[in-house]
Amino acid sequence: MASGSSSSNATITNIQSPAQLAQTISGSKIVVADFWADWCGPCKAIAPLYEQLAHQLSRPGKITFVKVDTDAQKEIARGWNVTAMPTFLIIKNGRETSRIMGADGAKLQKAVQNLAKEADSVDQNTGESSVGASDTWLAKPVPQGYADVTNEVESKGLDLLNVDSSIGDAKTLFLGSSPSSLDKGKGKESTAPKKKDWVESDTDEQLMLFVPFMSIVKIHSLQLTSLPPKDSGDEVPMRPKTIKLYTNNAHNLGFEEADDITPTQEVVLDPGAWGEEDGTAKVDLRFVKFQKCSSVVIFVVNGDGDGDKVRLDRIRFIGDTGEKIGSRKVEKVGED
Repeated sequence: MASGSSSSNATITNIQSPAQLAQTISGSKIVVADFWADWCGPCKAIAPLYEQLAHQLSRPGKITFVKVDTDAQKEIARGWNVTAMPTFLIIKNGRETSRIMGADGAKLQKAVQNLAKEADSVDQNTGESSVGASDTWLAKPVPQGYADVTNEVESKGLDLLNVDSSIGDAKTLFLGSSPSSLDKGKGKESTAPKKKDWVESDTDEQLMLFVPFMSIVKIHSLQLTSLPPKDSGDEVPMRPKTIKLYTNNAHNLGFEEADDITPTQEVVLDPGAWGEEDGTAKVDLRFVKFQKCSSVVIFVVNGDGDGDKVRLDRIRFIGDTGEKIGSRKVEKVGED
């Protein structure tokens, strides 16, 4: 059977549109994608092995196998920078983690079998999730062509100034779980963590957060979640209003220092920007200015009221990982 023909293998999804692929990726922790072409002899040669692996190792909602006809789905191929066939991509949590170019059956089989072992191991692991784990909570859908890249945050390098140390710290903002305040609103108070899982400013309404990344990232947008109590009063913290962002600093900025530097972008959030149910605002960035980010400083300048404190529960970065040092050169593999 040709690699791209309508497969009788029900465990393989033949992708018909970018939207279908995006939906498949959002619904599965791991997606294995076979990029093929009808004219490609190596694609046809390795097709039976790919179908066998899909039949043996598919896990509903965990490992999904798909085929992408690069001639029919040129937009998808361009979006994933696929120029040689066959190319196999392993996509975890919406982000490419491995690429196999050519009809290398042994390499493909080993990679997919390792994924299956990893998935089975995660099922048995009851430990705490790390930043960017497969169960990371997201309030808003991820735009087509992008992914949640919060797992690229280097948690050990986080630095947050003017934070109330009796509540949460910088790492709290990147917890994979949904905010406990959101769960309380859904009748889940008994499962809320003992420690308050949000941050508040300390002496005034300003916060200065330094976020380093483990690799160069492209940032399309932010998701900021803030869930202050609905009670009125001076003691209730505010949601952020004015935010300034600075890219590619080696360390955090001081408050006076930030005032003297032109930000990469300044954003003013209207009260209507915050979702009524999830308390989350989607902050669209000028993507061209956030193409090669090794770090971001998020400066909360003020809040949306007359209070003295600002509250943040979660932060998510949406975008894509950029080119890494020593990245591979794309070459044509195999012949017709």
